[in-house]
Amino acid sequence: MHPIIKPSSELRKNYNSVAEICRTNRIPVFLTKNGEGDMVIMDMETYSRREDDLAAAERLFDAERARLFGTRGYTVDEFQDNMQKAIEKGAKSHGA
Repeated sequence: MHPIIKPSSELRKNYNSVAEICRTNRIPVFLTKNGEGDMVIMDMETYSRREDDLAAAERLFDAERARLFGTRGYTVDEFQDNMQKAIEKGAKSHGA
């Protein structure tokens, strides 16, 4: 899906319409001011999902960095258990 770009005046004039775009499309809406990028808005569910995704990416990055520096790893069983817990947590947070 292509990014949705609206002038900031659209938010002032028609908040409900812009909010509905955010909720329906589940992507951020980019607002411009005087033709330049100014703000990004999104619905709370999209924001929460992105925060969860960023936190997961950070954990993966930390694990990879630890691996590269020789920090203790996990057994296959420990890894599978951790992955199952992460999948269950992700399913709960995404309403599955």
